[in-house]
Amino acid sequence: MKRRKVLIVDDLPQARDGLRTVLDTFPEIQVVGEAADGQEAVRLVGTVQPDVVLMDVEMPGMNGLDATRLIKASWPKIVVIVLTIHSSHQMEAFAAGADAFFSKGILAEELVEAIYSL
Repeated sequence: MKRRKVLIVDDLPQARDGLRTVLDTFPEIQVVGEAADGQEAVRLVGTVQPDVVLMDVEMPGMNGLDATRLIKASWPKIVVIVLTIHSSHQMEAFAAGADAFFSKGILAEELVEAIYSL
């Protein structure tokens, strides 16, 4: 199984740390970076070239939906998985180009399966 490079985007350091801790337990996943807002995410995508971006929606500055639009416009093959506590953003996320939409309560195994199936 090819190792998948993942970029974590969330404004809360605790959320980024939690995701990194969980994903680091899966040897087939490599966390290649973290961003605290959409603007930093777009910049980092060009630098670290992830296979998958785990994107929060509500962040200060550029939100996750705008960042998703920019990422998908420039790098359409990068998978963007929106992870949020706000289920009301699902239609907007898909309209922005997200490949998947999950609640932050998703089980680690389900998230890893999504990372590999998309």
